[in-house]
Amino acid sequence: MAQLNLLVGDIQGNTGKLIAAARRARDELAADIIAFPELSLTSYPPEDLLLRPSLKGRIERALQRILDADLDIHMIVGHPLHEGGRLYNALSVLHGRDVLTTYRKQCLPNYRVFDERRYFSSGSSPCVLAIKGVRVGLTICEDMWEEGPTEQVAEAGAQLLININASPFHRDKLLERQALLATRARSAGLPIIYVNLVGGQDELVFDGSSMAVSPHGVVQVLAPSFAEGLFPVHLQHTGAVLDIRQETAAIAQPDCTEASLYKALVLGVRDYVSKNGFKGVVLGLSGGIDSALTLTVAVDALGRDMVLAVMMPFSYTSQLSLDLAREQAARLEVQYRVLPIVESYNSFVDTLSTEFAGLPVEVTEQNIQARCRGVLLMAISNKKGLLVLTTGNKSEVAVGYCTLYGDMAGGFDVLKDVPKTMVYRLCDWRNSQPDAADGPLIPLQVIERAPSAELAPGQVDQDNLPPYEELDAILELYVEQDCSAADIVARGFPEAAVRRVLRLVDVNEYKRRQSAVGVRLTQRGFGRDRRYPITSGWELGD
Repeated sequence: MAQLNLLVGDIQGNTGKLIAAARRARDELAADIIAFPELSLTSYPPEDLLLRPSLKGRIERALQRILDADLDIHMIVGHPLHEGGRLYNALSVLHGRDVLTTYRKQCLPNYRVFDERRYFSSGSSPCVLAIKGVRVGLTICEDMWEEGPTEQVAEAGAQLLININASPFHRDKLLERQALLATRARSAGLPIIYVNLVGGQDELVFDGSSMAVSPHGVVQVLAPSFAEGLFPVHLQHTGAVLDIRQETAAIAQPDCTEASLYKALVLGVRDYVSKNGFKGVVLGLSGGIDSALTLTVAVDALGRDMVLAVMMPFSYTSQLSLDLAREQAARLEVQYRVLPIVESYNSFVDTLSTEFAGLPVEVTEQNIQARCRGVLLMAISNKKGLLVLTTGNKSEVAVGYCTLYGDMAGGFDVLKDVPKTMVYRLCDWRNSQPDAADGPLIPLQVIERAPSAELAPGQVDQDNLPPYEELDAILELYVEQDCSAADIVARGFPEAAVRRVLRLVDVNEYKRRQSAVGVRLTQRGFGRDRRYPITSGWELGD
């Protein structure tokens, strides 16, 4: 199982990586077969790169390069296939200088983050071929989630099913996959080998978690999540049945919820920075919990030398915030700067004094503070080639509790799909790890203090928002489960709070449409899988 981290669009680089992995699998692991992830030549999702006129020639040259390597191992390679004026999501089995067979994916997902029907046509025929005397059936990703393709290969006499995937991570996804594979294996009476992509691609993170399941639905081999590598599966005949050799079973320890989410954030940040060629990251460190968690993730992803933290105090910034930001920066040993914004703010206000004459001081002045900070961070980004990490969590992004071109200014929002209540859980989890034994990486006072943007005297988040436990519960029902206002009220939430929260979500779509990309952790993040109109007359109700 080649659980590889590939780069979308880098067909030459990906091809070289496949060839190197195949050589290693043959020479070091004595493998007969190596299975790569779905669309491994382009990586996933290639999106509208699939529409480029040069794609066909590039894929043909990549496949020929693999054949020219003349490797004595069966390589299951995913790739786009142009055929008869149509485009297919396909795989080919290559051995030596021969293409033994090609399979076209039958079930094309077109929901949430997937839009394969925009690009691909559906195949209709099963694929079973003999390798080393074993009849091997082949399918691609979504084919596993519907019954038909598995039934087809079983009826065609397959003794083993290999399913190649580019299945993105979301919370509890491993459990969903294990339950599905158990059902399919028992139904077909076949062992199933499930090979998945690993790595970050824009907002998506692929967790790997490749596995092999016995005909009885028992996971016998489980590769670690969020780790690249080659993971062997040994199969043998037991009478007339092919099964996984028990003595070679290798089960990686599954992560708890907090560990899996944190690892996804780390991988998402690392790959976004490295694959896009940034020299490092810069973020505003406020002394609050969101920026504290973002800083810790960034250090774990990139190392302390690639992280710059900037405190930008104003008149309303408390001494506690200054102290906590300095403490955490020192604890993590990152570069740390203090850039006061009072003079910048005063310059803006002075310039606008005639325009604002006779008008009261209100949220506009608060937003100027946030925008001063955004200008400074973006200037550092331009000058030093650093990616600005924004620090808004999902709860804030949902209801618009953030300033466009202010604290939203940046290139990547680490916590974009992390509700505020989960922010606290992730901080507690990270502080419980062995490397924090000498003292918390995130100061306890940061976790325990009342959240505040500190844009006005004595301001705290709960002045303007419901308690975060209530807010996050309402948001999960509305954003992730598509419940109506009436449905949510029927579950016991106050009607006034529900209607206010849902209205805030709806009217702030324009902000989210302009927000930085961020790691997707749930089944409905603010990005590819939630597409609502900015201009809308939709009324809240049933």
